[in-house]
Amino acid sequence: MNEQLAAFIREHNIHEVECVIPDMTGMARGKIVPKGLFLAEDSMKMSKAVLTITVNGEFAEFERFAGANDPDMVCRPDPSTIRLVPWAIEPVAVVIHDCEDFDGTPVGISPRAVLRRVLKLYENRGWRPVVAPEMEFYLIRQNTNPHEPLRPPSGRAGRSEVGRQSFSIDAVNDFDPFFQELSAFCEAAQLKVETLIHEVGACQMEINFSHGDAMALADQVFLFKRAVRETAYRHNIFATFMAKPMEGEPGSAMHIHQSIVDDSGANIFSQPGGSASELFFHHIGGMQKYLPRAMPMFAPYVNSYRRLSRHTAAPINVRWGYDNRTCGIRIPPSGPAARRVENRVPGVDVNPYLAMAATLACGYLGMVGKIEPSAPMDDSAYNLDYELPRSLEDAVELMQDCPELAAILGEEFVQAFCAVKEKEFETFNRAITAWEREHLQLHV
Repeated sequence: MNEQLAAFIREHNIHEVECVIPDMTGMARGKIVPKGLFLAEDSMKMSKAVLTITVNGEFAEFERFAGANDPDMVCRPDPSTIRLVPWAIEPVAVVIHDCEDFDGTPVGISPRAVLRRVLKLYENRGWRPVVAPEMEFYLIRQNTNPHEPLRPPSGRAGRSEVGRQSFSIDAVNDFDPFFQELSAFCEAAQLKVETLIHEVGACQMEINFSHGDAMALADQVFLFKRAVRETAYRHNIFATFMAKPMEGEPGSAMHIHQSIVDDSGANIFSQPGGSASELFFHHIGGMQKYLPRAMPMFAPYVNSYRRLSRHTAAPINVRWGYDNRTCGIRIPPSGPAARRVENRVPGVDVNPYLAMAATLACGYLGMVGKIEPSAPMDDSAYNLDYELPRSLEDAVELMQDCPELAAILGEEFVQAFCAVKEKEFETFNRAITAWEREHLQLHV
């Protein structure tokens, strides 16, 4: 057993270890292992088919991507990811694992392996991505009936929000016990969150992370979602990371700020004199060309596309502009050292590893292919045509027909991921919605 892991377990008197991997949906799969067994082994075995589970618990062509005999894979702990599970009754640790075949080869359909693959391309050129995600989510009233619409919960005043309280400090303070405990959980779990704000929607919140390494931030987002949901349970409310949970309210995004530094730590988006570099513009050009083709990784569910509609604080195209929030690609005000690109397309329902991999892959293709961007937008991009796919079905078709992305992300991964999305869409399409019953039942 790795000494770093063993020392952490001794120091914190750990009783059990949650050995987890993120699946295609970003859900934590794995095993809870007693301390002694964890220390006695250097890995765990788990069915490779776990990586093909859909969000509703079905398997998508696991024989094709895992093997007809349903074989195991080796899940090896990443020592840098060990943390306390702060809400556990007894001292419990969580460790994120990497997936390997028995010959040590990374399992290509594993989300962490996909992100590692993209980061390796950057490393080979002497580049290192720096990212900072912004997480929007809703606090909602506990709801055990999925046929009922979601509603805001009651705060300390005993009332629910009936209007939008954008950036209201008092509206955040209405849930102060929740946020105090969430802050303590994040600190204990080494999740580097910064700003907390009330977003536009009723009881919609946003938490921003400190900028840093893409893999480390994907790990933190993966764990943060668990922390938010667990904190909500403890306060008799729910938290949802659905992209569009409530009709008439804005959707929730995971905006990703991204820049690239070289071996010396200098931002390659800026020239020595402070002006923007060619690589900066090519990065934008690559995002403009490939974001629509990587859309299933930014909008992975049927619900995701409800968020991406005109005049709802969400992009409908891949225009770019300086400090222009109507664009899919925004350039925040900054000095040369902090020059960066904000990808406003991803919903908060993404798998963070895959969203990070996809946005960096798009920018990488632009830089190596020297793709020129369009002119920046000064006006509202909402007045232009849709450039993003309007449905999951269309998005999957676009992704399957993009050999450039497949070459970067891995052909096997693209096929497996699209198979999962197709299975989810097929399952959704069997459901009859309340809208259909309301408008078609007696009128057609």
